[in-house]
Amino acid sequence: MNSPANWEVLMHIQRKIAALCAGAMMVLTHAVPGQSADLKQVKNGDATIAYSVRGDGPLIVMIASTGRGSAEFAPFADQLAKRGYRVALPEPRGIGESHGPMENVTFHDFGNDFAAVIAAEGGQAIVAGHAYGQWIAKTIASDHPDMTRGIVLLAGGAKKWPAELSDAITMINDPASTKEQKLAGLKLAFFAEGNDPTHWLDGWYAAVTKSQRDARKITKQEDWWAGGTAPILDLQAGSDPFRPESSRMETKDEFGDRVTVAVIANASHALPAEKPVETANAIADWADTLPK
Repeated sequence: MNSPANWEVLMHIQRKIAALCAGAMMVLTHAVPGQSADLKQVKNGDATIAYSVRGDGPLIVMIASTGRGSAEFAPFADQLAKRGYRVALPEPRGIGESHGPMENVTFHDFGNDFAAVIAAEGGQAIVAGHAYGQWIAKTIASDHPDMTRGIVLLAGGAKKWPAELSDAITMINDPASTKEQKLAGLKLAFFAEGNDPTHWLDGWYAAVTKSQRDARKITKQEDWWAGGTAPILDLQAGSDPFRPESSRMETKDEFGDRVTVAVIANASHALPAEKPVETANAIADWADTLPK
């Protein structure tokens, strides 16, 4: 798996090369464990979005959770590539080489960032949103229905969850928090018992978390909540405190036959990091059933 540090180095190299190249987009290919990946950039207005692509086949775009990047999901993407899918891992504004306005932006702005990736990669994709990312996935499906073959709600929270879970995210993002405090927060909110949370001690971007939370406040929920009419995979983690067993059927009860519910055991809110192979296989099994 590429570490955040390695990703930063690769993106720095890409930026230097880009200064010598004409055009809005460039590609750098490098070897990664299991699969080769292309690093690319695309523009959305004043924003530049950096992303990697690996594999061949129908496109799946992965949107990361609150305050985190997507490069850490390389093992998950590698497995999807083995299953015959092409996977794009875009970095949100404020992470790596992705940058753009961070204030007074909405879910629609973030959604358009990733829609630009889809357009650059052929124009149609399954959009998988991890945790917070599920809201942006729904926004893309609402704003760009012709681009969206399906939506994956990946460890999406229930309609309501305890405030202590949101507080844990705030604490983990705080540079003043101790390692012990962060580990406690990760065990509470993100990792099931027996799963190692230490690799999530780093890789948090407080400014990105703030921008994403502010965007939620100023975006009308009714504009994106339904996710258009696209098919939905509600892929849950069996031990996710954001999604207790009592809420298992919330999405299906609301949106009916559009929704397929699946649960992966022994995982929590960090599902694709805890169970990358199982998560990828569950998505591929569902995606294989969609119209081509």
